[in-house]
Amino acid sequence: MAELTNIKSPRVKAARRLTKRAFRDRDRAFLAEGPQAVREALALKDVTVELFTTVEAETRHADIVAAALAAGVPVHRASGEVMSELTQTVTPQGLLAVCRFVHVPLAEAVPRGARLVAILAHVRDPGNAGTVLRTADAAGADSVVFTDASVDPYNGKCVRASAGSLFHLPVVTGTPVADAVRHAREAGLRVLAADGAGTRTLDEVAMDVPTAWLFGNEAWGLPPELLALADEVVRVPIYGRAESLNLATAAAVCLYASARAQRQTLHSVEDPTTPAL
Repeated sequence: MAELTNIKSPRVKAARRLTKRAFRDRDRAFLAEGPQAVREALALKDVTVELFTTVEAETRHADIVAAALAAGVPVHRASGEVMSELTQTVTPQGLLAVCRFVHVPLAEAVPRGARLVAILAHVRDPGNAGTVLRTADAAGADSVVFTDASVDPYNGKCVRASAGSLFHLPVVTGTPVADAVRHAREAGLRVLAADGAGTRTLDEVAMDVPTAWLFGNEAWGLPPELLALADEVVRVPIYGRAESLNLATAAAVCLYASARAQRQTLHSVEDPTTPAL
């Protein structure tokens, strides 16, 4: 396998331009960096377009390279200089995949019977957004909705922060907040807005019913017109002296409160003789 060494080669330039949203949208493709993201991308059929790897990464992650080749994905050996040109991290991990968009329509992501959904409204920080996506995946959520005023989930930092979860659960992009909330309610989900303005805390609200959580901007939260869309505004209780929690942490607390309560209820229904956890 010949090594790519020219950062100005057409193949490298075509991949490098995917660091910009306009080109991602035009090509309907994005970059997934690192072994975890690449491994999860390859687990989905027809998602990975091509793979770039350094010699060192090719040896260290031989299983990933073998999986790519077995799936018919072109693999390009790249020099350290080329990999640095392609990646957006200070210390590249040596594996980078070009992937097709994976988002799905709202109706597919939030069907009737869904029990836990995260809706991101005006969330602009890609690291926070990717962490919420990862947390939603870990909590067993059905999907995550990136509304039209939120960050692009295919932003490189967001993809890295999701740690492969972008490829695990349905993701929606570009939906207006009001449409996402209306559809969630029509699908049978209660809509709770997480905000410090809430009159009740998580401790005071039933968490065991199907819920779509509405999360707002990192700096200013949810504006009044979006709070008005929710069935109720709920705040995370602060027991210590901290002024507040950041978005990703608050989202984790909310999503896990719902997931735990729902699982306890399901467990008690399946086996009513077993004490609650």
